[in-house]
Amino acid sequence: MTQVLGEVSQSWTVKNDQSKSEAFLNSLDPRVRFVSCVLFAFLISAMHDLGALTLALSIGVGLSLSARLPLWTTMRKVIVVDSFIVVLLLTLPFTMPGETVFTLWGWDASREGLYRAAEVGLKANAILFSLMGLLGIMEPSVLGHALYRLKVPVKLVHLFLFTVRYIDVFYKEYKTMRMAMKARGFHPKTDLHTLRSIGYLIGMMLVRSLERSDRIMEAMKCRGFDGRFHILNDMKTNQRDLGFGIAVFITMIGLLVVEYL
Repeated sequence: MTQVLGEVSQSWTVKNDQSKSEAFLNSLDPRVRFVSCVLFAFLISAMHDLGALTLALSIGVGLSLSARLPLWTTMRKVIVVDSFIVVLLLTLPFTMPGETVFTLWGWDASREGLYRAAEVGLKANAILFSLMGLLGIMEPSVLGHALYRLKVPVKLVHLFLFTVRYIDVFYKEYKTMRMAMKARGFHPKTDLHTLRSIGYLIGMMLVRSLERSDRIMEAMKCRGFDGRFHILNDMKTNQRDLGFGIAVFITMIGLLVVEYL
């Protein structure tokens, strides 16, 4: 059962090959990092002043830089998220009523729409960078056990841990089936045959996933699994965690002051 769920990672311990900032973040209690990230995200989502949001974005970028995240991997994640926001940013100035700033091809762009577009972009990126900075270097199994210690419903924790554990397994299964389709001469096109083949692929993935989940449950029951996770690490907080929590609280107060003043 320990192999199925993954052992509690010790990624928050200080390692010799880490920078001081990364080692400091890893040494913090995962629960403190998660709660701080959630509170920070809620605060950003409730803010409207562009100056305060710009300051929040700079804080999020600073956390990401402190975490020493891989540059290209981080940028790809940012681009994926921003690609969904770009459409909203391009349409808001022309769909939101207000004072006209400029006209493009007969469409009036409002000042209020531009302001709201900038607000949405700053909020999304500030939350994204803060998430990557505080939780991006945390192992998924550690996050799952931190959620369990925070009294999150056990079924949700089980679902999260199993999803993290087996999503890569099912992806490899998908790649194997795609390779088998290519070996049989399948080339995707915009026709009925391609749609039917993709439907068969999705159906087989669902069937194999169901069969594998049944086998996994039987194997876990044979090893004495009774629906509970026995967590050995207590994740106790210390003065460093308390100091980080106070720093986060002061930062949030500062953002509120900038927001309202």
